[in-house]
Amino acid sequence: MTKEARKKGIEIGAGLLLYIIAWAVTSHQTIHAGAETALFLMAYVVLSAVTYWEQIKKIAKKQFIDENLLMIIATAGAFFVERHKEAVAAMLFYQIGKLVEELSLSRTKKSIAKFIDIRPEYANLKKGGTEKIVPPQELLLGQIIVLRPGEKIPVDATVTSGTGTVDMKALTGESEPKAVRIGDRLYSGSINLNGVLEARVTKLYNDSAAAKITRLVEGANEKKSESLHFADKFTKYYTPLVILIALLTVILPPMIFIEARDEWIYRGLIILVAACPCGLMVSIPMAFLGGIGSAAKQGVLIKSGAFIEELIEADTFVFDKTGTLTEGMFHVRDIVPYKMEKEQLLEIAALAESYSTHPVALSIQEACAGELDKNRVSDIKEQPGFGVQAKVDGRIVSVGNTRLMNKEGIFYHPADETGTAVYVAVDGKYAGYILIADVIRKDAARLIKWLHKQELSTVMLTGDNEDVAEDVAAKLGIKSVYAELMPEDKVALLEEFRENQMEGEKLVFVGDGINDAPVLALADIGIAMGGLGADAALEAADVILVDDEPSRIINAVRISRATLSSVRQNMGFAIGMKVLLIVMAFFGFVTMQNAIIADMGVMLINILNSFWMMQYPERGV
Repeated sequence: MTKEARKKGIEIGAGLLLYIIAWAVTSHQTIHAGAETALFLMAYVVLSAVTYWEQIKKIAKKQFIDENLLMIIATAGAFFVERHKEAVAAMLFYQIGKLVEELSLSRTKKSIAKFIDIRPEYANLKKGGTEKIVPPQELLLGQIIVLRPGEKIPVDATVTSGTGTVDMKALTGESEPKAVRIGDRLYSGSINLNGVLEARVTKLYNDSAAAKITRLVEGANEKKSESLHFADKFTKYYTPLVILIALLTVILPPMIFIEARDEWIYRGLIILVAACPCGLMVSIPMAFLGGIGSAAKQGVLIKSGAFIEELIEADTFVFDKTGTLTEGMFHVRDIVPYKMEKEQLLEIAALAESYSTHPVALSIQEACAGELDKNRVSDIKEQPGFGVQAKVDGRIVSVGNTRLMNKEGIFYHPADETGTAVYVAVDGKYAGYILIADVIRKDAARLIKWLHKQELSTVMLTGDNEDVAEDVAAKLGIKSVYAELMPEDKVALLEEFRENQMEGEKLVFVGDGINDAPVLALADIGIAMGGLGADAALEAADVILVDDEPSRIINAVRISRATLSSVRQNMGFAIGMKVLLIVMAFFGFVTMQNAIIADMGVMLINILNSFWMMQYPERGV
């Protein structure tokens, strides 16, 4: 129980005790009217003091038109017409409702925290031949940590010794353990299942995956959704309208039924109580919190409730190819030299690319047998979207795509095979090409098929050549393809897509989160694939898939739809019940206690309807 909930519980307990005493005294003996008022007033003051104080503070901010105002007017008015018992009972049940609201929201947030409780408590720091248990916050870059079976990985690190398997379920939702060996990256919050590992710290605690993910989910409800904005606007206009209806109820009927003036005043006050929108105000944020928590449990980080709403309005999904629809794990499929040996062509290309971390460059380096002597390389010039130039053994080597060859005015023989061709030239003369192949992600086709079944458009953008792009698109069933794009071309295309959108439609861009940050930020909804360790993705994306499974997008859309369905049900039920209660109050069919108990019932039903979102099941594609 939170501190606020405990405090409210004490207030309710004290107020209830005073109410029972006042009821007992006035029920068993006749006392002076002033004394009776004083007894019930003490209970009322204890129960309502905080509500009055909060409302006074809101007056300065001009934000006092809300459900608290309705309750204050109604209960104060009940005292005015000498309905002391009803006034205290209404405030008592109102405060109990507020306590239930606080406990429900607290429990939902605790459930989310439980799902993402991935922050480790300690680390085994290795110094010399000894180990020392330290808080993860004290670890420094480059230090060596020891990971034993069953221990959480404290910070992001790289394996330097040992082999084993790691459970990343808490981070990615993936149930299958991942095998790791020397050189593999470890993410904080994962659990070492077997084998003793040693790893070098690559990120400080606050920059590690577990800390970032926890911060993201904890702050996910800061940006309000349209539904929450609607609830705020609804209350802003609804409250004055209800006060006007209550006022008219007090003024107009007594003009006809003069003898029933006090009765119509009482009915007007009941209308205020009956109209209190507590059930609506608590159920909407609870549904969004539940949806965000359920998504986090399934390896999808949604940064705010606003993006839950926007996801269900998505009309077009635009995909980057490399690292998103394909694994981005390239390998050399063929080497086609021109007037030199294959081994020589591969070696000079690998040397020229030896300082690059681009996936294509890494695949060429990996294919070259033996260790590369980087001392043979100088004057490296990496040109994004083209390739790289460097001096190898004093000769100028150009390695890149057709754009680089055309830019340098080099005559070349175009590759006649499907794949990513990396052309090589030495001192301005064509030397051959290396064919690189990528692999389509195993669940990408299922995702595209599902999107098409939902009648959603799909587009693929890539900097790769047109033949490769068309081949991948054909295998996935994507008909709209844009190839051979520079980074700025992707931005320009996305801007064009957005200009052509119809009102209410949303554009989603799905990228690998490393070099797609500008486009992720530009889209209505940016989804970063495998953004677990990508700082750019965490900053730019609105939705982050913390593993490399594009089919998690289906989970995100399904959860978003279920969340909005829950919100709409809550809104419809709450508003419908309010209208019914107001009508019944006008005709005298409900008392003030009945009205507040009915409101509590509405709130409890809505809370239960919202709470199931935390348990939303993960389904197969």
